[in-house]
Amino acid sequence: MISNKKVAVVIPSRYKSSRFPGKPLIDILGKPMVVRVADLSAKAIGKENVYVATDDERIGDVVEEHGYNVIYTSEECLTGTDRVAEASLKIDADVIVNVQGDEALLDPNDIIKAVSCKINNEDCVVTCMAKLTSSEKPEDLKTCKVVTNLNGDLMYVSRNAIPSSKTGIVKSAHKQICIYAFTKEQLKDYYDIGKKNGKTPVEASEDIEIIRFLEMGTKVKMVEVEGGTLAVDFPEDVKEVEKLFRKQQLYSKLDNKVKTGIR
Repeated sequence: MISNKKVAVVIPSRYKSSRFPGKPLIDILGKPMVVRVADLSAKAIGKENVYVATDDERIGDVVEEHGYNVIYTSEECLTGTDRVAEASLKIDADVIVNVQGDEALLDPNDIIKAVSCKINNEDCVVTCMAKLTSSEKPEDLKTCKVVTNLNGDLMYVSRNAIPSSKTGIVKSAHKQICIYAFTKEQLKDYYDIGKKNGKTPVEASEDIEIIRFLEMGTKVKMVEVEGGTLAVDFPEDVKEVEKLFRKQQLYSKLDNKVKTGIR
């Protein structure tokens, strides 16, 4: 137990993805991906504290069949974080954790680390990062690269290769891991700006939702975690995720790795 704070995980889940329609319900070794992510989140904070936010009954029905909470949101949400903000209005919690529904290889310990950091940095939004592996390319536009200051605060995040150099060579880089921790008030501020003006300019240009907080002037604290995650962005990613599941024997390892949860 980390503290007496009430913590909830909200997994934003949209069926009508432009790049991969129906992605949340894609089968990952015999179970829908959104349920895989919910199962991993439950290892950190308990099943009763995990919610799926969606605007589609096909997703909601599957999630409820597996015993998880469903909150229905509007179809007009600009981003996953906006969907989490809508859902948070119906949740009694001090800390809301946004776990992206395509992070099928997430480590529950990363949720615990993000929450611990958030509790110690109440004025900040918190998200995670990991070093790029040798097989990951800084120039890959699917991966969001981050740079931080000496205090571990996010300076910028981009789909381009950063930090670069005079020669254009990126020697070392970190990527964002899509686990975020906020207060309900921070989510409301984020949502209200989007509702009034749409995506902020740089957020829209990069298509990275955490940038809205930077443009709002909100400090974003980064938590470094181990690598090994792979988000499912396209159909071809599924086979690689399943391969990593088998190679790492993820579930048996996690049973031993998660030493403490949040209750």
